[in-house]
Amino acid sequence: MSRPVVAIVGRPNVGKSTLFNALAGEQISIVKDTPGVTRDRIYAEVTWLNHTFTMIDTGGIEPDSKDIILSQMREQAEIAIATADVIVFIVDVRQGLVDADGKVADLLRRSQKPVVLCVNKVDNFDKFMPDVYEFYNLGIGEPFPISASSKLGLGELLDAVTGHFTPEQLLEEEDERPRVAIVGKPNVGKSSIINKLVGSNRVIVSDIAGTTRDAIDTEVVHDGKPYVFIDTAGLRRKNKIKEELERYSIIRTVTAVERADVVLVVIDATEGVTEQDAKIAGIAHERGKGIIIVVNKWDAIEKNDKTIYEHTKRIKEVLSFIPYAEIMFVSAETGQRLSKMFGLIDAVIESQNLRVATGVLNEIMTEAVAMQQPPSDKGKRLKLFYITQVAVKPPTFVIFVNDKELMHFSYTRYIENKIRDTFGFRGTSLRFIIRERKEKDK
Repeated sequence: MSRPVVAIVGRPNVGKSTLFNALAGEQISIVKDTPGVTRDRIYAEVTWLNHTFTMIDTGGIEPDSKDIILSQMREQAEIAIATADVIVFIVDVRQGLVDADGKVADLLRRSQKPVVLCVNKVDNFDKFMPDVYEFYNLGIGEPFPISASSKLGLGELLDAVTGHFTPEQLLEEEDERPRVAIVGKPNVGKSSIINKLVGSNRVIVSDIAGTTRDAIDTEVVHDGKPYVFIDTAGLRRKNKIKEELERYSIIRTVTAVERADVVLVVIDATEGVTEQDAKIAGIAHERGKGIIIVVNKWDAIEKNDKTIYEHTKRIKEVLSFIPYAEIMFVSAETGQRLSKMFGLIDAVIESQNLRVATGVLNEIMTEAVAMQQPPSDKGKRLKLFYITQVAVKPPTFVIFVNDKELMHFSYTRYIENKIRDTFGFRGTSLRFIIRERKEKDK
């Protein structure tokens, strides 16, 4: 099921980052070893009661002149309208209602997206409530008083935000068509791939109703089976400074990846794999999606008998954190190998949903332990008692051991490789949770 997306919009210095950090807590740096992904502090996963959603911070530079502030606010609002299910519009009770707030409120109101108005810096409810009521004049509903820095009023705010989730969540949960996100840097050929798939299959293509996001959903039918392709291309190109462009593309990538089962990371063969490709692939990895690396423009490369080997080696070096990802070399221009993409997508989805019986898992683990003794420290040796699979999408396993500290990353990877040797798990990450259990509890 895709997670709802909540965007925070507001003028500089109203407390967007403070609210973002208050809600995200320490979850912002979930994966420390993924290149450059979580350090950006642009998005985070937030859980409130039984809802989990992706929160994006549309904030950016803080310009000096008031005219630039207004255009910047409009830019933020457009990003939020394009990508979010719910928009949190944050204003400052101490500065009061200003002209820029009114203009952005007009834009948000016309978008027909649910907007939750949040009045920040209300550190004393008795003192500031009369000032809060002034924001009813924006005409976008009830203002929720909060103090992001003191974490006051956040519960009511989150109740209001999550109150807008249910219908879309249920809709997407019922849709069983495989969802495939096509992501990558600008101009690598994402749209060309979709256009070729649509054209070569001579199918009914429809823009699917119910998504007003920037990502465009297109249904492609292959051999009688429908697939939904989520295309993050077709960006309205604007003259933005580089940082804002990158922020925008990352927000768009996150929202597309969030809704997908499998992510196609498109790389330009003529340019080779780059750090930005690693950042984009890292988003898919972090969210446990199936990953296929699609090397496009393969027709433009001069080849010999070592070309594929050299390109594959370079991709595996730069994207070393996703050794499981499938790699295919295609040409959107000529259609080379594109028809094979569907078989690979099906195989990856099958891996994402594969469940392994507990008995079989424990046989594999016992054999692995016999072949390579677990590590020890100061005379104490790691013992692995039991392994079981607890989830799919991605396949997640719990291993019970005598001492968590002794279960080094390298030994977990060794067990993972043994499981992959038997079952493949093509194109999907495997998650491992290590739990401690006393020997007598075994």
